Parts: sequence; C-alpha cells; structure tokens
Amino acid sequence: MEVKTEVLLGDCKEILKQISDSSIDLIFTSPPYADQRKNTYGGIHPDDYVEWFLPITHELLRVLKPTGTFVLNIKEKVVEGERSTYVLELILALRKQGWFWTEEFVWHKKNCYPGKWSNRFRDSWERLLQFNKNKKFNMYQDEVKVPIGDWAKGRLKNLSETDKIRDNAKNGSGFGKNISNWVGKETVYPTNVIHLATECQNKNHPAAFPESLPEWFIKLFTKEEDTVLDPFAGSGTTLVVSQKMKRNSIGIEILPDYHDMILKDLKTTEQLLF
Repeated sequence: MEVKTEVLLGDCKEILKQISDSSIDLIFTSPPYADQRKNTYGGIHPDDYVEWFLPITHELLRVLKPTGTFVLNIKEKVVEGERSTYVLELILALRKQGWFWTEEFVWHKKNCYPGKWSNRFRDSWERLLQFNKNKKFNMYQDEVKVPIGDWAKGRLKNLSETDKIRDNAKNGSGFGKNISNWVGKETVYPTNVIHLATECQNKNHPAAFPESLPEWFIKLFTKEEDTVLDPFAGSGTTLVVSQKMKRNSIGIEILPDYHDMILKDLKTTEQLLF
C-alpha cells in the first residue's frame, strides 16, 4: 500500500485554498498559542487571536469531509496572574461559524516540568477540542480500547445480586451501571482524559508533541488510506505518524527551516518502513 505525503511551504490561510472541498478525513493540529513562540512564529496577541484564526477555520470547514473530524490542541496562557479567555471565545466563535463542538479531551502530561508560582500549581494538562460538521461522523472507538485493569480480577469474581442489575443513580438522572457487563472483558473504552508523557527528545522545535498524541486520534477517527491534514505542521510529528500508520497526509508549514526538517524526517521514516 502506497500512501501520499505532501508538505507545503507557506501561510496556511493561502495554501488551504489549494485543497479540494470535502477531501480531508481528519484535521489534527496545534497552532501557535496566543503570545507564545514569538521568536519563531511572531506571536498573536490574545485579543486578536479569534480574528486571526477564523479565516483559517473557514477554510478547514470547507476542506473537511462531512464525516470528518477537526481536533484542535490549544491552551490559554496566564496574563498578569489571570487565565486568558481567548480559547473560550474561540470555541464560541467556531460554533457561530458552523462547527459542531462535539467533545473536549484532556491531555494529561505525565512528566510536566516542575515549577513554583505564588498563586497556582504547575500546569500538567492541555485541551484537545473536537469539532465536526455534523453530529454523525466516522469514529472507530474499538481501535483505542484500553486494558480493563487489575481492579477487575477481584471486583468481578464474586458478584452480588445488586451488581447484576442496573444500579440507577440516586439523583434520578437515569444514569447507572451494571457491574456484570464487565465480566469477561479484557479491554474497555477509554475516558476523555489521555495520559501521555510530553516529548522529551530534541526535535529542534519549541512545541513538539509526542507521536503518541496524534497516533491516538488518528486511530480513533481514520482508517488506512484516509487523509490527515495538519495546517501548522511544525516539527512534522502528525505527518510522520500518518505515514507510519498508512494514512495519506498533508502538512503546511510557514517557516522554510521547519519545512526542510519535516521533509528530511519523512524521508528517514520512509526508508525505515520500506
């Protein structure tokens, strides 16, 4: 099976216009956060972030298939001791633009950097916002199942009669659980909290995320030969992972040095695979 990987150099606001309507199965990206990466990407002020980003998401909405998914890795920063609200403002603006805000995943960084602040603890998580065009979309949940865990060995060995029926919530919500449904299962569906270590290897990029992060979402929302798009390719992690997983991919990077680095890494990966 031969997959196609494209790395396009330029501003994604313009390059995206070259991509066909409804041709992308998954958009997975992490844009420059507000007021960060000034030495590389210039930085966008929080007050200007939504206005800057909406023309890009307008094009992303166009190129995404009706059954596709857009996953946005983003996190607001602290400004003068207070959390910025630009991410919340962006979510509201995207909904007005026509996006359906389906889910919010949390990436728990298991090895976050130590630190000390007078009014808060160290930050060990980031958002991954899931947007779709419609309520129905392609999702392959079985691909991301996790081991049920050792707790089940003792808990499910001797079930009471209460365990074998639906134990409805006491607040009348209608939610409940039937413990016996887990008997004999080796794997279960995960939660929306993803526990992964940050990227520790030197990838010559200030904001590289681990390969396991895009890998999880590529498994969940695509199958082999589908097409993945990263409009802020950065270190090229999404493209490398897509190549390894036999997905077609398109990456856009505005800085020539990173563009060349991605091409080099993709060539190395291709040699290792084939």
